[in-house]
Amino acid sequence: MPAGFWTLWTTVAIDLIGFGIVVPILGQYAERFGASGFTVGLLFAVYSLAQLVGAPLLGRLSDHIGRKPVIVIALLGTAVGSFITGAAGALWVLFAGRIIDGASGGSLSVAQAAVADIAPPEQRPRLLGLLGAAFGVGFVLGPAIGGLAALGGPHVPFYVAGVLATLNAIAALVRLPETRHAAERIHAGVHVPRSKVLRRLALIGFLTTLSFAAFEATFSLFGKRRFDLTESGTSVLFLFIGLVLVVMQAGVYHRLVRRRDVARVYLGGVLSLAAGLAFVAGATTWPVLIVALVLLGIGQGVANPAVTTLVAAHAPPERRGESLGFQQSAYAVARIVGPPAAGALFDRAVWSPYVAGALGCLVAAVLLLVWRISGDTSLPGRVVEPQSV
Repeated sequence: MPAGFWTLWTTVAIDLIGFGIVVPILGQYAERFGASGFTVGLLFAVYSLAQLVGAPLLGRLSDHIGRKPVIVIALLGTAVGSFITGAAGALWVLFAGRIIDGASGGSLSVAQAAVADIAPPEQRPRLLGLLGAAFGVGFVLGPAIGGLAALGGPHVPFYVAGVLATLNAIAALVRLPETRHAAERIHAGVHVPRSKVLRRLALIGFLTTLSFAAFEATFSLFGKRRFDLTESGTSVLFLFIGLVLVVMQAGVYHRLVRRRDVARVYLGGVLSLAAGLAFVAGATTWPVLIVALVLLGIGQGVANPAVTTLVAAHAPPERRGESLGFQQSAYAVARIVGPPAAGALFDRAVWSPYVAGALGCLVAAVLLLVWRISGDTSLPGRVVEPQSV
């Protein structure tokens, strides 16, 4: 195991625990301020709009000044955004908190770049899969902590998330290694990747994230409408998804990519997401809902590390942070468009955001097949084009 990996992993896991605290309860929290389904979608969207601007800048900045200082800055921004969200007394303050939090949301792509810096190519899928498992840990512990904290009042979970982010930033400042050495750093400035493969992966990632964002933004409302779930009950279901994510990313993903091309593994994850969303749309009983959530957990558990592995493989080493930040920006665009659209669809028909999401994942699967994207950068037509520094 490369030196410093577990420190990076712990930093990401704690960061995503804070994310897991907030996401399951944000919709019902916003309803206290009179937010409709569409407004809840906008609340998710402004976070992603800020992330769209911030992620490539943070990624490029990490290529320039190093990974460690950028991760610390991002964590402190997350803390400020969480405290503001918790202190909100009006809807506009809630939006302000989410914007600050979103602008700081590039820490994950910077951490992915740091792992890619220290991982030999043959170990990269396994280590990125383990890093992806931190996302699952966030969805296991975050909702559990958020659900318990919500018993103390609706504002408390956000304060807990802010305290965690602050402590995480201090720990990162003390313990996190720098993986980007001075000789490898380049001048700041953001560029769109010239690699056709990277642009295609960004589009496919946009479609799958758009679909999952529809689920994230509206599921608390869906659970309340169809299953009479409270905020704590919704958090428990997100915890269940997180458990599936951890199992897939920590124990299953790297075994899959040892046996078959990572792009084929990615395709399987996308198809599992499509099936899970379709099952959610039709879920009126608990067994069907549980099957749907298992499929969603499997899909996310495979798709996230697979696409990160593909981007890291095709990105020039000197622009790895920028390339992963660009991919993160594609996700941010999806999270800008997806939640408001999903909220508007939900206001008209409870099942419709999930049907639309399933169709989006099927389109992404078709593009993967048509473009024949491979994890092997040595194959003809798949070599990364040179990029000017």
